[in-house]
Amino acid sequence: MPSNLLPTPSTNPATLLDADPEVDAALAADTPVASVVVSHPSSSLAWALLADEAWERGATLESYAYARVGYHRGLDALRGAGWRGAGPVPWSHEPNRGVLRALFALRRAALAIDEPGEPERLTTFLDGADPAVIPTLSA
Repeated sequence: MPSNLLPTPSTNPATLLDADPEVDAALAADTPVASVVVSHPSSSLAWALLADEAWERGATLESYAYARVGYHRGLDALRGAGWRGAGPVPWSHEPNRGVLRALFALRRAALAIDEPGEPERLTTFLDGADPAVIPTLSA
């Protein structure tokens, strides 16, 4: 009897990060993003927003560096929440958006500097986390 050739859905549970009310409050109060990063250096959202600010002013390498830090802070948070290197990280869960935005910003900057292999790896990562991320943030 032939084996099932259809891909099986991920058996990994969705990873849902905890909210960070201090970061959310600082951002809602229009605190400069760089100040939020200094006060909350483990926040992937703050690093992603700093990467976006650099990108908007044409500072591609700064954007890349900020996004790279946000990516690593995000990996730390995901692992701390039980993530094992694969499985859904849904965009619909707002606290997940910081790490997903950092991944997207890193992918964007890696494309801009023609970093070999990195954009493809990050595309695979984002699509595995939630296929809605790239289209949502590209819009």
